[in-house]
Amino acid sequence: MSTATASPDAALPWQFNGVVRLTKIGISFVVFTIFAGFAAINTGNNALYIGLSFMLAALILSGIVSKGGLKHLRVEFESVDEAWAGRAARGRLRVANRSRLWSVRDLIVVSEELAAPVFVALIPRRSEIAVDASFLFQRRGLVQLNSVDLYTRYPFGFFLKKRRVRISGDVVVYPRLFDAVAVRERFRAVDGELQPASRPGPGSDVHAFREYVRGDSLRHVAWKKSASLGRWIIKQTELESGRAVHVVVDPYRPRAASDDDFERMVSEAATFVHEALRRGFEVVVTLPRAELRARGGEAARAIFRALALLEPVYEPFAPLLDRSSVVFAVRRADERKSA
Repeated sequence: MSTATASPDAALPWQFNGVVRLTKIGISFVVFTIFAGFAAINTGNNALYIGLSFMLAALILSGIVSKGGLKHLRVEFESVDEAWAGRAARGRLRVANRSRLWSVRDLIVVSEELAAPVFVALIPRRSEIAVDASFLFQRRGLVQLNSVDLYTRYPFGFFLKKRRVRISGDVVVYPRLFDAVAVRERFRAVDGELQPASRPGPGSDVHAFREYVRGDSLRHVAWKKSASLGRWIIKQTELESGRAVHVVVDPYRPRAASDDDFERMVSEAATFVHEALRRGFEVVVTLPRAELRARGGEAARAIFRALALLEPVYEPFAPLLDRSSVVFAVRRADERKSA
């Protein structure tokens, strides 16, 4: 299970960069052992020598067990749910203990990509377990998971041992979503145009013909027109036209614009598309090399994946627009303030 959420940029009090660190209990035990050693030497008391031997053995055993347990641990990235930048996503890690001798208790797994440390109570020897984890990614795009840090105070709590374990995995992180209030102004015009007094139903009147895009149903193919042109053409009815939103995302980044300006534009587009799908609109997204259509499900995920992987270009993008198209382009911070 995972503990309370902590800021990914703030290190927890017990985190450190080394391999081993004495705990408060360990410091007290070492100091007491030193005093016992001086007392045994000064008095020559056999009982003190026996007690000192047990105390030194406990320190050595603590180091051997904790090192031996961590040495044989392996961590694998298993899965993560739909991941959005700035939002926690549920996922899973698989922790395996390959040791033939030592079980590991009280293991803590920490990583920059985890929203909170993950606590594992027990990993028996020669076994593996799946643990739930909460991931938190700060930026969109393809994120590579490279390593996690493992901490344990097992067996006696004298030392806090650390080991960095390499893992392999990648996650496509969707763009950061803004508050839906930010897109209401854009939807006022869209809603106004899409609320006619009467619209014929699907299949009654053809509003227009358009190219086939991924996600279209084959029931709407205009077969005669497709055969004459040699490519698939889709019939769009009046009602379908009224419940569709055409979104154009222009990745052209002026040289005066910053990376943050570009990221803000992508987030604004993703927020608008997310809100449109939530309201039941059919969304068509035009990008430089693709045109995607969706009402939800896998097709919607394909749109957000394309936005997650969108890179800036330095040549103007000139798509075909109509009067109902919603265009997202990069604006500098000073332009947004003056708007």
